[in-house]
Amino acid sequence: MSAAGQPRVRQVRSFEELRSTRFADGVNALCWERTLPGDYAEVITKIGPGEGIVPLDDERIRTLNLTPAGRLAAEAMLTDQQLLRDHDLAPSLNCVYDCVRGPDAGTVPTDVTSFHVDSAPVEVDTWLCTYHGASSEGLRNEDALLKVEIPEIRTALLKEYGGPDDAGFAEFLHEHSFDSHYAPKPGAAPYPFGTFALWRIATRWPGSPVPPCIHRAPENKLGEPRLLLIS
Repeated sequence: MSAAGQPRVRQVRSFEELRSTRFADGVNALCWERTLPGDYAEVITKIGPGEGIVPLDDERIRTLNLTPAGRLAAEAMLTDQQLLRDHDLAPSLNCVYDCVRGPDAGTVPTDVTSFHVDSAPVEVDTWLCTYHGASSEGLRNEDALLKVEIPEIRTALLKEYGGPDDAGFAEFLHEHSFDSHYAPKPGAAPYPFGTFALWRIATRWPGSPVPPCIHRAPENKLGEPRLLLIS
């Protein structure tokens, strides 16, 4: 399912519109679709092999030995980072070599490949852009079930907690981020964030006028690296 036409997603036409638009009327994700020049696969090749998630600082990107097409890609990513920094954000460009859930994930997996919301004590948003590889996905709030409210999962977590379903249990759920993760309802269709689109999505914070955007990172195995900007 495409992000276009999603009732909780609003398409914008510029960075300024993406930055300045307030979340309201249930819309909790803003998307600036773009086409960027360059060869991003070449950037990954020149970065070389790795494991896990590797942050890429500006100097490393600038010193890569790239063809003109690869240099266009590098400059586009550096420009995006500077644009965000100019507006008091702290972006990080990462090469995600592998992001796969382990076999010991527990009753409620809390890794980024699980549908989840980002949380903060004050008003702040999450910014995302995938330049290469599989993109993140969003899920309408109406199509999601909070995992800790699913009876069999709640029963299992209560057993782990070892106490009654009280305020202490609620604190236990929050401390372990269990209350931030969701399961798609039967038949739910997540929507892709796509390549090159710059997203600004709502987080969970006290007083937020809209529900937070439910999203996840894709699982990608070694040999299928992603280039991801996040702030």
